[in-house]
Amino acid sequence: MRELSLKTVENPHIEDGKIVNRILSGEKELFEILIRRYNQVLYRTVRSYFTDEAEIEDIMQNTYLKAYSKLHQFRGEAAFSTWLIRIGINEALLRLRARKNQKEVNLSVYELPEKEFVDYPDNPETKVINMETQYIIEKSIDKLPEKYRVIYVLKEVEGMDNEAIADCLNLSSSNVKVRLHRAKNMLKETLYNITSDKRVFEFGNNRCDHIVEYVMKHI
Repeated sequence: MRELSLKTVENPHIEDGKIVNRILSGEKELFEILIRRYNQVLYRTVRSYFTDEAEIEDIMQNTYLKAYSKLHQFRGEAAFSTWLIRIGINEALLRLRARKNQKEVNLSVYELPEKEFVDYPDNPETKVINMETQYIIEKSIDKLPEKYRVIYVLKEVEGMDNEAIADCLNLSSSNVKVRLHRAKNMLKETLYNITSDKRVFEFGNNRCDHIVEYVMKHI
């Protein structure tokens, strides 16, 4: 297999259709470009159905393998990303159905994976606040029912338009709009319930002790 140069892999100007044609002509190493180009959107799509990182990675790998084996079926009638997401969603749904048949799935349990957070300025308090905010938002999204969660992630996180989402999920555009509206309302309610908790912004004992110590020392 020929090695790809970093410049080739990161070249944003090579159209997906041309890459597919070249892969089908024998340059299978170019499939790496498509993997790197769509890893993020595929991860977030599968993450809408599962939270276990090992399982997400397994589904992503299966998706890419299936996409490669069916690459000759890609006609360019839809964007390659849409075609790939469809395969990823089907793989996720197949896994869910298998779990349900074995009565092993519990969709009411939500666990956030450990992950790296965005590197914020060195201010420790700002960093902690941003990390906690990201955690709360992700936790709230995870609590959305599956059919609303995937649409919210594709629209609000990935920035896909309603027509593309409808194509991915085999829904009408109006149905996508309705589900997105409901997802936003449910998310607002969840966030409201979290922020209305009287324990939020609680001035704990350690912080109280610190203030007392400082003030008493300086009076």
